[in-house]
Amino acid sequence: MFNAQNPLIIQSNSTVLLEVNNPLFVDARNAISQFAHLDKSPEYIHTYTITPLSLWNAAALGLSATVVIERLKSYSKYPLPQNVETDITELMGRFGKITLESGDQGLVLRSRESVLFRHICLHPKLKPLLGPKVDSFSVSVPPQYRGEIKQVLTDIGYPVHDLAGYVDGEPFAVEMRTTTAGGQRLNIRHYQSQAAENFIGNKESPGGSGIVVLPCGAGKTVVGLYTLSLLKRRTLILVTNITAARQWRREILDKTDISPDDIGEYSGESKVIKPVTLATYQILTYRKKKTDPFIHYAVFDSENWGLIIYDEVHLLPAPVFKFTAQIQARRRLGLTATLIREDGHEKDVFTLIGPKKFDVPWKDLEKQGWIATAKCIEIRVDLSEEEKLQYLSLAAKQQIRLAYENSRKLEVIKELLDTHRDDRVLIIGQYISQLEQVAARFNIPLITGQTPNNRREELYRAFFSGELKKLVLSKVGNFAIDLPDANVAIQISGSFGSRQEEAQRLGRILRPKKNCEQAVFYSIVTRESKELDFAMNRQLFLTEQGYSYTIEYRE
Repeated sequence: MFNAQNPLIIQSNSTVLLEVNNPLFVDARNAISQFAHLDKSPEYIHTYTITPLSLWNAAALGLSATVVIERLKSYSKYPLPQNVETDITELMGRFGKITLESGDQGLVLRSRESVLFRHICLHPKLKPLLGPKVDSFSVSVPPQYRGEIKQVLTDIGYPVHDLAGYVDGEPFAVEMRTTTAGGQRLNIRHYQSQAAENFIGNKESPGGSGIVVLPCGAGKTVVGLYTLSLLKRRTLILVTNITAARQWRREILDKTDISPDDIGEYSGESKVIKPVTLATYQILTYRKKKTDPFIHYAVFDSENWGLIIYDEVHLLPAPVFKFTAQIQARRRLGLTATLIREDGHEKDVFTLIGPKKFDVPWKDLEKQGWIATAKCIEIRVDLSEEEKLQYLSLAAKQQIRLAYENSRKLEVIKELLDTHRDDRVLIIGQYISQLEQVAARFNIPLITGQTPNNRREELYRAFFSGELKKLVLSKVGNFAIDLPDANVAIQISGSFGSRQEEAQRLGRILRPKKNCEQAVFYSIVTRESKELDFAMNRQLFLTEQGYSYTIEYRE
């Protein structure tokens, strides 16, 4: 069973070391990625961690402790530490040990293990949320506490399996088109239909809440629309901004038979509720002062929704979790390219939106031609002598900004623009002053958060049509822009070590290309600075997906 030629070393602290230069590297990585998180990815050894949340998500996908242990053993150099095997069995066994079900008198929290159940129900955070005891194995639950109880139980370490079902919501007839409004044949891809069907579930494995993880460009919007067509219910779609809302509207009209009169927009510019309503996260979290209530939360209750779709769920603002906890009787579908959150709210996504229902490695979709092949290149540049001296005298935060705004990056940008003169190029960064300098020097239009929505739409349309081949984008370009012909991205600064952002930015160029050309993702990074440390962390998620970075140097 154990072989010194195998690529894995499993340690007693639940970390897993994976040898990169091993013939079984890819097979082993694919085998463990469903239940382990990548923490570090230097040249030769990648480090993964097996966590309770990663195991519970695996359990929700249908993996058993036996399968997880067998995968580890089959690729391990050495015997699996007994405590790791025991922990996997114990933790995965906890998922579903407590269930939330519908009873004759309403919601019931239930467990087959009466002693465990009795002690858990006495927990000081759980006890105030429970109703009268039903019997030794169950206790009634006030419906308004359904979400909060799930949060508490996850924190305790016994994530509840929610089998209580959902309100149907008001019916709304909708069908997918067979031919798009644009005249193209519409075929739901096999993974898109599987993702939607996994979300909806069946009698043996009930669904209705959960996350679908697919790379940018793989058609997450189609998964949402196909789910809507299967359920045929009034639907609220939550999006990151107005640009995303308008793109969803175009997709709805292009791919379904929904009438324009049945689509509403609830945003800073419009507040119209229809059978299918697009609402921005910004409007839901708007309040005049921090101490004031969120005045637009009522949109959640304004209609008898049968489905709520959370687009880019990894960006879901923390305040929305509070209200999501109160609407657990509604079906909830989260769509995202990555479950990574930099604010530590992954557990809330798992608990309140739902567990991961579908995931597929990016490289698998690339091989099948559903997303573009991509090459990742990191270009490392020195600071000028003057900036090096200045760097040493600055505080840490100022050092970071100086490294990001390294003046020598401009020459690299010029070189790349010359190389990709005929390509569709996006230059993406964090600091507005830096982006304004780039836009001015190379005479390229700039889009930031302050750019009026009409102007944004105008520039996006020009890029889409080919009239414009270059755009400079602030972090508004991280998500919710549909520019399928963009095939080169140049990242010049970012949100520190955000893996989430790295995934989103690569995603901007992953939509399949008409001529099947390769997409190229450049990151320009300052050597001997904190930015280089951030860059290594940012690459973790893409490394986990199978991408590797070629390192180049510029004097």
